Amino acid sequence: MSGHPEGGRGAQLKHTGLRAGWTTGACATGAATAAYTALLTGEFPDPVPIALPKGHTPAFALAAEELADGYAMAGIVKDAGDDPDVTHGALVRATVRRLPAGSGVTFRAGPGVGTVTRPGLPLPVGEPAINPMPRQMIREHIARVAERYRDGGDVEVTVSVDYGEEIARSTWNPRLGILGGLSILGTTGVVVPYSCSAWIDSIRRGVDVARAAGRAHVAGCTGSTSEKTVTAEYGLPEDALLDMGDFAGAVLKYVRRHPVDRLTICGGFAKLSKLAAGHLDLHSARSQVDKGFLAELARLGGADTALAAEVADANTGLAALQLCAAAGVPLGDLVARAARDEALAVLRGAPVAVDVICIDRSGAIVGRSSVR
Repeated sequence: MSGHPEGGRGAQLKHTGLRAGWTTGACATGAATAAYTALLTGEFPDPVPIALPKGHTPAFALAAEELADGYAMAGIVKDAGDDPDVTHGALVRATVRRLPAGSGVTFRAGPGVGTVTRPGLPLPVGEPAINPMPRQMIREHIARVAERYRDGGDVEVTVSVDYGEEIARSTWNPRLGILGGLSILGTTGVVVPYSCSAWIDSIRRGVDVARAAGRAHVAGCTGSTSEKTVTAEYGLPEDALLDMGDFAGAVLKYVRRHPVDRLTICGGFAKLSKLAAGHLDLHSARSQVDKGFLAELARLGGADTALAAEVADANTGLAALQLCAAAGVPLGDLVARAARDEALAVLRGAPVAVDVICIDRSGAIVGRSSVR
């Protein structure tokens, strides 16, 4: 077995040789921080540093700034690194206005940022499509600036993206009921670049490292949230964690040839429902959540005809999961078991025990299979 002195998610990214980038959420955070600072001091910090959840501390150059009576606006050009992201090069703006004391931080969708019009997303209908983690990052940075300059931190943050409505036509937003523009996204603030060949090679290196270190139990994780969940569940060391991203098939095929005693697959419910339906590439451009398949699983789990029809017509996988949870149908467990069985089929009898954990966006476990 060949080895490498490093393992885990960070070593995988380093091994690809690809340059990471920054999410629209990170850019919006930087822009809001700069705008609020200018509103309080009359000067825009340029570059503007921010602190991201995984310890990164980028400093963004400002591409636009405007200071007027009652508001300030700053803009940052998104750099997606080596990822083929449709929002690469987009100008993300944040406009900050004061609110009455006690208002807190509120959010608005400016031009090019969408609005949620259908249920099943992590935001209520009518809200601007600024996801929970970018909102949290913006609130935290507003609070830091407010503390530094002894202000109340009561502001309205309007996020906009130049040409965002046009760019959004190349995304799944219109189908999901996010109308008027893009979503402001990112759980870590970092865009992990996915060159298929480079990332699959990094997965193989990760398996090699884990085996060389004598790890009997490894976990294939779809991202940082699932990595945290599986670490909390099993206490696995970093070099036993494989950042498989969307490439479930790459993990399974390599582990088939280079077995470990146990493989846990952990990821978002919707993404793993694709594996359950037989897809080995989980990227949204190459596979979609099959609501008809979820409806059939729900029937097997006790759903009546009316509920199965609702599941088949659900806006998102999360909406289907919520419908079943309200009716006491364990759709999460059913998806986890089906995904485990698909994984075992790809392993073709290799001596590897498999279990699957499905999580929601917060990392809470919403379904799991037994080990088989």
